[in-house]
Amino acid sequence: MMMDAQQYRDSLRAYSPTVYLDGRRVDSVADEAAFLPGINAVGLTYDYGLKAECAPIMTATQHTSGKVVNRLLHINTSAGDLLNKLEAVRLVCQETGCAQRYLTHDALNAIYQVAARLDDATGSTEHMARFLNYLHTVQDRDLTLGVAMTDAKGDRSRKPHQQANPDTYVHVVERNANGIVISGTKAIVTGAPYMHELLVMPCRNMAQADADFAVCCAVPIDAPGMTIIARPAGRPGEKAALFSNRYGQSTGVVVFDRVQVPWERVFYAGAWEHSGHLTYNYATHHRHSCIGARAGFGDLLIGAGALMCEANGFDPARETHLREQMVELIKITEGFYACGVAASVYGKADEFSGSFMPDAVYANIGKLLLATQIYDMHRIAHTVSGGLIVALPGPDEDHNPATAATLADMLQANPDIPYDKRIQTARFIEDLTASYQGGWYSVISLHGGGSPAAMKQEIYRNYPIGNKVDLVERLLNRGLTAEPGTDAERAITQNRQPGKCCAQGCTAPGQPVMVDLPNSRA
Repeated sequence: MMMDAQQYRDSLRAYSPTVYLDGRRVDSVADEAAFLPGINAVGLTYDYGLKAECAPIMTATQHTSGKVVNRLLHINTSAGDLLNKLEAVRLVCQETGCAQRYLTHDALNAIYQVAARLDDATGSTEHMARFLNYLHTVQDRDLTLGVAMTDAKGDRSRKPHQQANPDTYVHVVERNANGIVISGTKAIVTGAPYMHELLVMPCRNMAQADADFAVCCAVPIDAPGMTIIARPAGRPGEKAALFSNRYGQSTGVVVFDRVQVPWERVFYAGAWEHSGHLTYNYATHHRHSCIGARAGFGDLLIGAGALMCEANGFDPARETHLREQMVELIKITEGFYACGVAASVYGKADEFSGSFMPDAVYANIGKLLLATQIYDMHRIAHTVSGGLIVALPGPDEDHNPATAATLADMLQANPDIPYDKRIQTARFIEDLTASYQGGWYSVISLHGGGSPAAMKQEIYRNYPIGNKVDLVERLLNRGLTAEPGTDAERAITQNRQPGKCCAQGCTAPGQPVMVDLPNSRA
């Protein structure tokens, strides 16, 4: 069953999680006004999954069951799947800013790959069978899963087993006939209060001494012993928050205190050798998704910037300085999105599971670009808008008999654009770029999915520098090139990879389904 937004919200009533917000216990997540913008954002992914015009990108046929499921619960089996997921994320995020549910997709795809790797290592089919049973349940119930990955970490210079307080990392404290018992803290869990379940995953590579910390499992949001300490989603209730009082995102610190997890929900526990693979796979999928998400945010800024130019009495086509700024904003947005497209097209099958992975180089370049250029996007929006976006009186003055007429007369610019429409656009841009919410978008763009340093590491690690060295060595006829794997091979030549193109060209199966997006005015 695929739910709509209202059914999703109602489904949260079946759970009774322990959630604290601003120092008080939340009685009902579904009815908590401070979480409603986040619930609205996730809810849009449900409604769009049921729209006929969105179906080509918002739904997919799960190859392991033959059932049609929401794209954000689907396991990718082609480059087309990757591109359609990228389009789907952009579509829902240009409406919501951040629809959050794409993290579910990224985690499910990563665990699917590691389950296959574990079966290969152990010579069994147990791990994949267990995961598929869980996956099909999630798809049949149309659930939204949170990703509990980032541990509190404690002293960052020490490994998990070296921490003075072991609960700074989630770890196994007991194994019994029913399953495992886990304790510890996950520090940043997106949308935590209004998830159906959490996928607990390691956030780093592990050593053998860290085996107890190498755990991956699924936990219902109201599991006994689990506590969520959350922050509001967006800026609910604020009159000036024209966007973020409707759509936003909560995050939460999640504390596990001897939480029992049944074996059928344990994807691995103690398999320290595979934690690095899970972390890497998730990060690659997630950085690819973040590209689509921030492109959707860029769409909001481009549209609002153009409206603000118009309201101020300018036509960017005629004003060179404004046209240059708008083109720069377009270049940034479509530039990192193009990396997402390339990562999709150059995606390839994972050697163990057969599911498709985005190309790591392009996925990381795209995420690195958006992470560092989000501040430029905000600056450009401020440049084309003018200082009015932060200098306006509060919205109550719009209805104050003593001030409203003066403001409406003096602060109108373009005679064809009413005062209230100009001010509405200004407050929209303030909300997106110069408020608490604007700062939040900047920080999650910079650090979400890993720091820029982590992305640079992955770009260098995966880029075939050795091929480029071989090229120049050959052109210079230097004779220093050694065959891969020989003792003479140098550090700078070790990373060689096959070329991106081949004589036979791209094959037809799994080509992306390109469709016109719904009319935003509808």
